[in-house]
Amino acid sequence: MPIHNHRWFFPAVQIEPELLEIYRSTHQFYQEVQSREAHDRYCEWYAAASEQHRRELDRMRGDVNVFGWFRRRS
Repeated sequence: MPIHNHRWFFPAVQIEPELLEIYRSTHQFYQEVQSREAHDRYCEWYAAASEQHRRELDRMRGDVNVFGWFRRRS
């Protein structure tokens, strides 16, 4: 298996530490925004699912308890 040594030549650019800090802060900010939006979407889904389950439980409580007929003792 041949080994290829490819060298990329970039001009030596001095990156200011302040720019790196700005980039890091901006990146962290957008990560926090995305995390909060994902959490908000989850909370909305959870509220909708729990409301649906409450409605289903109320409907089931009104149904006839067929299983109770088999458990009755004579």
